Amino acid sequence: MVALVLSFILSITFLCSSCAPTEEPYKSQYEDMDVQSILKSSRLLKNYVDCLLDRGKCPPAAKELKDHIEDALKTECSRCTSKQKALGNTAIDFLMKEKPDMWKELVAKYDPEGIYAAKWEAQAESIKNGGEPQPNE
Repeated sequence: MVALVLSFILSITFLCSSCAPTEEPYKSQYEDMDVQSILKSSRLLKNYVDCLLDRGKCPPAAKELKDHIEDALKTECSRCTSKQKALGNTAIDFLMKEKPDMWKELVAKYDPEGIYAAKWEAQAESIKNGGEPQPNE
């Protein structure tokens, strides 16, 4: 009898979870932007970082990022498209290597406990030592 009840509960749970609506991916309108040109321009990069740190006006793409950054971190970018993940990896790797002060400020604001940054830094170290990048899925 217990097995029958447990089986019923598991069946209902499975059915309910498969009926749950999936979350929509983030907007893809900025996927084709030239992230390298932003990262290479001190002025543009500062504008984006200042926006994310609430220190300045936000360009439209930075505003979109700011609106979703906390959710993306908490869900390991589960709503990101593959292009958005690649753009994020590029930007984060650049900030960690080339602009560590900006990286530290962003981590202090969006990841004060260091949970997510530790994953990125471990992955960067692994790649530096000849490892393969791991997907953030």
